[in-house]
Amino acid sequence: MGKIFDFAHQELLYLEELHDGHEAALSPYAARDAQAKRERASDYTDPVRSKFAVDIDRILHNAMFNRGADKTQVFSFFRNDDVTRRASHVQLVSRIARIIGKALKLNLDLIEAIAIGHDIGHTPFGHKGEAFLNELSLQNTGRYFNHNVHSVRILQCITGSNLTLQTLDGILCHNGEKASVKYEPAPLRSFDEFYGLMEQYYCTAPKDMPLPRPCTLEGCVVRISDIIAYLGKDRQDAQKIRLPITDYAPNAIGASNKDIITHLIHHIIQRSVGKGFISMDETVLTDIEAMRRENHTQIYQRPEITAAYDTAVKPMMGRLYAAFKQDYIDKAYTSPLFKHYLNNPVVSKFYQPKAENRRLVRDADEVVTDYIASMTDDYFIDVFRYIFPEDPLNDAVAYVGYFDDRYMR
Repeated sequence: MGKIFDFAHQELLYLEELHDGHEAALSPYAARDAQAKRERASDYTDPVRSKFAVDIDRILHNAMFNRGADKTQVFSFFRNDDVTRRASHVQLVSRIARIIGKALKLNLDLIEAIAIGHDIGHTPFGHKGEAFLNELSLQNTGRYFNHNVHSVRILQCITGSNLTLQTLDGILCHNGEKASVKYEPAPLRSFDEFYGLMEQYYCTAPKDMPLPRPCTLEGCVVRISDIIAYLGKDRQDAQKIRLPITDYAPNAIGASNKDIITHLIHHIIQRSVGKGFISMDETVLTDIEAMRRENHTQIYQRPEITAAYDTAVKPMMGRLYAAFKQDYIDKAYTSPLFKHYLNNPVVSKFYQPKAENRRLVRDADEVVTDYIASMTDDYFIDVFRYIFPEDPLNDAVAYVGYFDDRYMR
């Protein structure tokens, strides 16, 4: 099929000048389009979009991206359309990172690509679901499951998006729950080094794994923006569901989500302008860490939030894992594992390669881990009910409804 249209020579010159102007305005520490590396070379060029902008579109149109709309952050068992889902979280991270990046004259296309792609590998039911799937992976394979690594696996391996190394590196290295006074990029890795780092994640306990530094300043911005995005938002969401919380300790950052975001953005910009790293004061870092600890004790670890995860989701995930593993071994083609996942044309090439690529054939544990990680919260509940219709665990999942008097405004 031929091109629908061609740009005239004069129009191409204009686009080149526009691109050159954007590049010239960037900080000397910003990533440049000419530096973008892809694992699989392509003769595809686009006179309108930068190479990192192409990454943005490939992530947005990835079949797994939409699923973030039904993957909860913290409050999985509350019928409330105003609490944050994974899809809205990545947009918030992108917006915060782009504000910082614009002030620091960084590459906004690269920032957006990293931000919107960083959580595409998250499991259903937030970090609790991730912890449960990690336990199952360790028990069955001895390998760890981490959502940041799985985000790269989805984009680069399972769906074959062929993103730039800079985008993939930022996604892999975004996972840093502990804030730092300084975020300085590491040297740009080769793809071999990058995949070696991924393998370390699979084989090393998180406590023994030093947090890797992103190879771009844009990746560093996204990493701190991820913390900024959830720090006050989780408190805002807790208020929306009327979670009874005692007063938070006073701090210099702010009490409301709006103030927390504004103050941290301004502070980081003031400390980082014209530098090859992202910086903040020790006092601000102390407040961030104190707020994070408060969130854990006042929100994340409360029994009314965690009870259903431990009593229902964890055993349900174990049952599903065992059932789907046997389905794969038995080639039970009527199973949802095949009908809903392996036969999906978006992923089928990865799992059902051509004869000359038989080395890529997957084992059962790998396939089932990928399948469960891909599920949304609602699909997880429904597929369990479909596979085990008489199981008492179906009654263990209790949602707080829209019209529950305890939580109505």
